[in-house]
Amino acid sequence: MSADMRLEELGVRGLNEVDELAFSGLAERHRRELHVHCYRMLGSFEDAEDTVQETFLRAWRRRETFEGRSTFRAWLYRIATNACLDLLAKCRPEPATGGEVPWLQPYPDRLLDELPAGDADEPETVAVARETIELAYLVAVQHLAPRPRAALILRDVLGWPAKDVADLLGDSVNSVNSALQRARAGLREHLPADRQDWTGDEDDAETRELVRRYTDASVATDVPALASMLRDDVRCSMPPTPGLYIGRDTVVNSWVEAGFEELEHLRAVPTSVNRQSAVAFYLWREREGAYLPLTIDVLRVTGGAITEIVTFHDDQFPRLGLPERLPADGTA
Repeated sequence: MSADMRLEELGVRGLNEVDELAFSGLAERHRRELHVHCYRMLGSFEDAEDTVQETFLRAWRRRETFEGRSTFRAWLYRIATNACLDLLAKCRPEPATGGEVPWLQPYPDRLLDELPAGDADEPETVAVARETIELAYLVAVQHLAPRPRAALILRDVLGWPAKDVADLLGDSVNSVNSALQRARAGLREHLPADRQDWTGDEDDAETRELVRRYTDASVATDVPALASMLRDDVRCSMPPTPGLYIGRDTVVNSWVEAGFEELEHLRAVPTSVNRQSAVAFYLWREREGAYLPLTIDVLRVTGGAITEIVTFHDDQFPRLGLPERLPADGTA
């Protein structure tokens, strides 16, 4: 049976008769969107990868449970959500004392581009898809208990009806609605104030110019220039390294104490992560005769100022599709 046949046309008997190769072909169509769903639930790219693999394994083993009352895609989402809940039940991490999420990992935009277009012409749909993948949203969601977290993502991000969410979670519609209210309240508590209405900044010329100036000042290790671009209440973190720095003076002092001004021979590569502007930095290593990965800064820009910097270590460069080294002339 061809793997590109619509599951809605197959029926229960047809799905049972699909061989493993054809089944894999059907499931693979949904890999990226399932991966993003698990990533929202878990906050970790690696854990999301493992959970999607577990989802496909469970789906193959339980294919007889697909009764055709929902789409194959929705059935996979059910399995993926339960796989996430099972993982969180076994080893649910807790955000650090300061509120940062040590297990947070970035998601490259080049992979987000693989998502189905969906209702791309609907501005509200585009805004939700974009802003619910931002790091600020991911961090806020990780503070929620697993089941309210699932209810929030299924209802507010994916747009599932309350009845379908209740069926998945084994609860009543009233219980789901109650959990959703708690989740929304928790989300507002942990989201930055300027992100609670989901009115994200556009990728305009002013923002691009600010990122360019930030990049140039960073390469020049010009701390006063960098400080001038930060909002008073800027937040800075570096997962998995503990520590959350809040406020311009606090952030700048942390840079000075870390010896940032003493760095020499930096190069930068602009990129985008989690639908946010990002800059990957490389440091000259004389022994290797090349610039090697150092860190990547993911920026949140609001009202013409940098309001948050999340810095990731060099181990994230391969996943983000960044060069493993830059030659002496600084080109990729």
